[in-house]
Amino acid sequence: MAQAPVWLTYGFTYLAAAVIAVPIARALGLGAIIGYLAAGIAIGPWGLALVSNVQDILHFAEFGVVLMLFLVGLELQPSRLWSLRRPIFGLGTAQMVGCAALLWAAAWAFGLPWRVGLVGALGLALSSTAIALQVIHERNLMRTDSGQKAFSILLFQDVAAIPILALLPLLGVAARAAELDHPHEVQELLLEAAKILGVVGAIVLGGRLALRPLLRWIAKSKTPEIFTATSLFLVVGIAMLMLSVGLSMALGAFLAGVLLADSEFRRELETDIEPFKGLLLGLFFIAVGMSIDFGVILRTPWGMLALLLGFLGIKALVIWTLARVTAMPYQERPVFTLLLAQGGEFAFVVFQAGAGFRAIPAEMASLLIGAVALSMLISPLLLVLLDRVLLKRFATLKTAPQAQEISEPQSAPVIIAGFGRYGQIVARMMLAQGVPATVLDHSVEMLEVAHTFGYRVFYGDATRVNLLRMAGAEHARILVVAVDAPEQSLKIVQLAKKHFPQLQIVARARDVTHWHALRDLGVEHVEREVFESSLRTARTVLELNGLSPQEADTLAERFRAHNMALSNRMYEHHNDREAMIAVAKQGRAQLVEQMAKERQERLAAAEAGAGLPPEVPQAPKAP
Repeated sequence: MAQAPVWLTYGFTYLAAAVIAVPIARALGLGAIIGYLAAGIAIGPWGLALVSNVQDILHFAEFGVVLMLFLVGLELQPSRLWSLRRPIFGLGTAQMVGCAALLWAAAWAFGLPWRVGLVGALGLALSSTAIALQVIHERNLMRTDSGQKAFSILLFQDVAAIPILALLPLLGVAARAAELDHPHEVQELLLEAAKILGVVGAIVLGGRLALRPLLRWIAKSKTPEIFTATSLFLVVGIAMLMLSVGLSMALGAFLAGVLLADSEFRRELETDIEPFKGLLLGLFFIAVGMSIDFGVILRTPWGMLALLLGFLGIKALVIWTLARVTAMPYQERPVFTLLLAQGGEFAFVVFQAGAGFRAIPAEMASLLIGAVALSMLISPLLLVLLDRVLLKRFATLKTAPQAQEISEPQSAPVIIAGFGRYGQIVARMMLAQGVPATVLDHSVEMLEVAHTFGYRVFYGDATRVNLLRMAGAEHARILVVAVDAPEQSLKIVQLAKKHFPQLQIVARARDVTHWHALRDLGVEHVEREVFESSLRTARTVLELNGLSPQEADTLAERFRAHNMALSNRMYEHHNDREAMIAVAKQGRAQLVEQMAKERQERLAAAEAGAGLPPEVPQAPKAP
């Protein structure tokens, strides 16, 4: 009987472990990350020993982090990234310097050599980009103050990892510091710097000049699998370029994503890469679970516990202080602190390289790697504990009358998820009619304003069932979904349909695609956010251009009826792109024909009534 290839056996093992562990973890309310880590421990050297080459798998799985940062870059236009330059370099520097300095001081106090303490402090100061960004996206925190600041610090850490790695050979070989005086060594350093600048410049210029025409040309082939291959080729190529000059793959992928954030292919790229990112991130977390060396932990359990609690406590102190100094809302501080206090995947690289260059002993490197892996394992567990302990305490504002005790669910006939420019108008209409409404939002500032006007307010993410239940979703009659992000909107609707079937849902649609997705979920009351305001604008322009208010109203209402009917017809074919486009073209042609006919009839009526050739209204001349 033929034996299966090793890669096929390993692939089956990883998939089987994930399929079993992740659903169990989710059912227990622990989240997918815990499931992946537990699966890695189970199949790793200290579990069933089904997989042995842990480091090779870890290097391969790091590509999941690369894809994740590429997708994050696609969500950040260059202008928005430029607006984050101060938190990136200000907060990022403060976090890295503060954490590294205190950790180094603690290592020196315990009698460790200064070089060992410095390598340990720099590695432990880094945080897990994979876990932090995954949690930020799961909780829809990217638009919040804590999400923006956490992302800025994580991005700075990716940049800071480059000089940290460059420092390791200097620390490992004491004589190397003197060798830097030799001219050839200086020339090599200058050449390396020129290479780095050249690669970064090539990515920036290529992203601006070549990537869009390339993607446009590939898209014209109308071959979806080739577009997917091109997306992966793009990310892999940039990652290889960055590695060739010793830079972070993840940083290069993020930069490429930012350069394509304004392109028309952004959504297509996201759709193509998302499945690969999810699978590779899962594999990364499995590899982290496998990499935990329980032998080192068993040999020095109390030393490991002291190291783990010590570095988590020191980092938490620095990060909580930064949150307070920057006036972060108190509700956001616990999650922000915990996300950045844990160790990071790049610490594995730092400690392994440090041991390779003999900057730190191999036994110490294993101890540090074990502490980082354990911190990544317990952080999601602590997040679950935070939810259960602090959710009721932090769900309402300190100024709210019910803030002292909210263990009992609140009740109001209407719940409004999202208190932005759209949700505020809905809430004000409810208030004007004396209809009690409960507001859920991530913005503490907006909720404080809402509370002063008498709304019952809850801080948090409406995609969390516990918060919806606490806000009274079991007894409410109507749920208004007015959040900005379409993905968050769809998730709220899915949860409401599953857990609170009595709710009538009224949803805000960002565009036609979002409108179709909401209709697919069975939402009957969907309003496109700019449709009515656009009609009113068009009506005003028609009046200013010479039409009577009655004529403008008639035309606007006729267009509205036609557009709604066309949208319903298009919805029947929205899963068939070609059929939907054909229906849209047919509907537009009918509208043009109908409006041209009505215009001719109106002109003829005006000519017959006045006995004069009708004058076409002219736009007012500029002064």
